[in-house]
Amino acid sequence: MTGLLVAVAAGALVAFGLWALVGVLVPARPRLADALDLLDGRLAPAPEPSATGIDRLGALVRARVRQPVGTETLRRLRMAGRSVDRHYAQKVLTALAGLLLPSLVGLAAVLAGWSGPELPAAAGLVAGLAGFFLPDLLLRRAEGSLSADATEALLTFFDLVTLERLANQSGSQSLRSAAAVSDITVFAAIRDALERARLEQRAPYAELHRLGAELELPALVDAADVMSLDETGAALSGALRARVKELRDAHLTEAKIAAASVSERMALFMVIPSLVFGLFFLVPPILRLVGA
Repeated sequence: MTGLLVAVAAGALVAFGLWALVGVLVPARPRLADALDLLDGRLAPAPEPSATGIDRLGALVRARVRQPVGTETLRRLRMAGRSVDRHYAQKVLTALAGLLLPSLVGLAAVLAGWSGPELPAAAGLVAGLAGFFLPDLLLRRAEGSLSADATEALLTFFDLVTLERLANQSGSQSLRSAAAVSDITVFAAIRDALERARLEQRAPYAELHRLGAELELPALVDAADVMSLDETGAALSGALRARVKELRDAHLTEAKIAAASVSERMALFMVIPSLVFGLFFLVPPILRLVGA
């Protein structure tokens, strides 16, 4: 069995080395549509990678895989505050862990003296493939919590904007001052949108509306619509506070519904001990009746 494990590990390392060598030697070829868009000026040249640390591994793999990242994945990564290179680096590490897991399990079994069934060599390939897609699955499962955290951050942001408006600042100044309070993902995205609007010399409300639609944050879209009333000279503080109160009540209702669903799921585990305890009293009479 030790010889088989050594052969499997050596084969996996050789296969990974050949794959890495081919990926380094074979030049990356852009898609024809991207090349034509670049020649027509409709596509800006890609910036040089500036990844550091483990992100360099992700940047190298992403450049060699040449598989475009989906819009939904980009949105989830932006919500999580994670770069695409870091995401690919995690995919590579989990794939390597899955590839080597059967060999490590077999080696531990040999050292422990366990003589069970041997793991097939294909198990490493299956585990490696599953590990490559594991970060995508975890990112998708965390989408609900990320959206809830972003909504709570937005409600705090709107409170700060209201306070800035009560201090006799304009709508644009209130947004910039409130966005500069924190460095979390939502605040950073809002700062980028405000800076883009400033450089383009236009009102920031349309850019915030676009950001809310892009990140699928209805609260930001609603607040941007309310803030756009500042251009018409309307009283913004009262309307903004009323809308923020509605958004906070809706968010609190969603949190209560989620808590109720969790309590309902926990009720099943609370009933099981009671059923087991009741069986202690029911089983002896049933056995006595059956024996009679």
